[in-house]
Amino acid sequence: MASLADIEIRLLVEAVYLRWGHDFRDYAPASLKRRVLQAQQRMGAASISALQDRVLHQPGEFDVLLQYLTVPVSGMFRDPEYFLAIRKHVVPVLRTYPSIKVWVAGCSTGEEPYSMAILLLEEGLLERTIFYATDINHASLDRARRGVFALNHMQAFTRNYQRAGGTASFSDYYTAAYGGALFDKRLRDAITFADHSLATDSVFAETQFVSCRNVLIYFNKKLQDRALGLFHDSLSHRGFLGLGTKETLDFTAYAQSFEAVSRPERLYRRKGL
Repeated sequence: MASLADIEIRLLVEAVYLRWGHDFRDYAPASLKRRVLQAQQRMGAASISALQDRVLHQPGEFDVLLQYLTVPVSGMFRDPEYFLAIRKHVVPVLRTYPSIKVWVAGCSTGEEPYSMAILLLEEGLLERTIFYATDINHASLDRARRGVFALNHMQAFTRNYQRAGGTASFSDYYTAAYGGALFDKRLRDAITFADHSLATDSVFAETQFVSCRNVLIYFNKKLQDRALGLFHDSLSHRGFLGLGTKETLDFTAYAQSFEAVSRPERLYRRKGL
């Protein structure tokens, strides 16, 4: 029998779906429950039902809730070995294309697409690359578009960049401005940030590389398979897919549709017909 909290959470996510179209119904239950309870506590609601009432009736409260439901946490060149694997296995193939499209799904506040843009700039591929960076969190997308990150994060980002095989000085890519680090206009112009839901939306472009890291871990199996289906359908013949360190294609509906390129770094390639 479902607990009262579980029933309230089901009602809350159903209300969010009906009112705003954001579908959290197939998110992993344990993770979703932690987030909702955290939101309830920090937003000062007496119960989850009271939280639902506030979200539905008070302007702006849904935007606050969304920050808890989507967990906007990221970092530039996070897991540097992943970017080293991209340099080694993906870049040589991308060089063979006259034009390149890269999709970063679940981009949060933009650290990963900017990292990708820097990597491809250093590899001489930025001018022929279009980056699509998508998320359902409008506040995160707005921050990403500005390309401004906290200055106190630059030291950690620099260490990651160096471990990821960076070939320049990381400080060359940003200017201290507006109380933060403003990233180069070339990088900002190369990235199209857009609202896209892996739970409800469809494929929007053919791509050569899809990177979706630390997103699938928050989905149940049904939604994981849906997202992987979108990536599979988006990728061109023998295109690449990158996942997070705790994610895998094993035991999914698409386990046989990809081959591992660098299994420790969760880098895969779509199989040919």
